[in-house]
Amino acid sequence: MTIHLASRTIVTLNGSPRSSSRTAAIVGAIATAIAAKVPVTVKDVHLGDAAPHLLTALSRDQATPEGEEILRTIESADLLVIGTPVYRASIAGALKHIFDLIDRDALIGRIAVLSATGGTSLHGLIGEHQLRPLLSFFRVFTAPTFVYATEDEFDAARLPGPAVQERIARAAEEAAHLLIHSPAPRAIAAE
Repeated sequence: MTIHLASRTIVTLNGSPRSSSRTAAIVGAIATAIAAKVPVTVKDVHLGDAAPHLLTALSRDQATPEGEEILRTIESADLLVIGTPVYRASIAGALKHIFDLIDRDALIGRIAVLSATGGTSLHGLIGEHQLRPLLSFFRVFTAPTFVYATEDEFDAARLPGPAVQERIARAAEEAAHLLIHSPAPRAIAAE
């Protein structure tokens, strides 16, 4: 079956300060799996690169020009692939700070795939207790499958193992379905 769909934009948001982390591997694998199903352009936002431009801003008007460009890139995505390492039983604070700077109406109707990495399976509900409610505030549709992986689910090359690959494939299938069956979101002017 051939799918005819105008190209959409995926923005990966890697909430790890390291661009070559397990979180980056998960986020990249999800974006690659979605791109294999529907025509997309992928843009990557890494927290380590964004931090100097955004973390010193207490409000949006204090962001550097580069920081403003990063925020607009996130806000213009048709689909976000968001990943965070679990720090002290929570999402990365710097990742939350980026969402504090995003216009509250800019993501209405967008789609997101949520993922996280942690040291123990005890943090596996972070998606349901922190990430999904955060994206719900922005009125983003989230794929039902949350991709969570622990350190022992990766091989020495930081590639996710078979169980994680299965979750990635399921989340990608859900995200592709949402992209195919939803109109391209339109920006809604802030009140």
